[in-house]
Amino acid sequence: MKTFALHPKMLTLQGVFYPTGYAFIMFPEAGQAEKAARELEDQGFDRQAIMLLTPEDILREIGKVNGDSDFMLPSVGTEGATVQKYVALAREGQHALMVHAPSEKETERVMAVVRKQPFSYAQKYHMLAMEDLE
Repeated sequence: MKTFALHPKMLTLQGVFYPTGYAFIMFPEAGQAEKAARELEDQGFDRQAIMLLTPEDILREIGKVNGDSDFMLPSVGTEGATVQKYVALAREGQHALMVHAPSEKETERVMAVVRKQPFSYAQKYHMLAMEDLE
């Protein structure tokens, strides 16, 4: 598992977080995210395809929240609403995993592992659509 680093390819032209080909999964506790990451690696996922995000990472890098401020950069549409959901969960102390899973088969492999933990929210970023994962 690698540390999260935000890259320009993970953003829309308007600067909104949209990492095409990734599943983004929120967990109530850090240990749950870490356990899921270890299990994904055990199932053959490349360590470089899995990123752990702390609540601080989510607030600072994805939500563009400055410190304890409630200020977020404005964004519209589904992408913006999803980022706001991530920010709300991060403020509760939730952690996230971001897993590169470009195919439907890889996404299902990810979710087969993730479903063993009590995750709170999961999205898959397709080229032109976002999918709620359950």
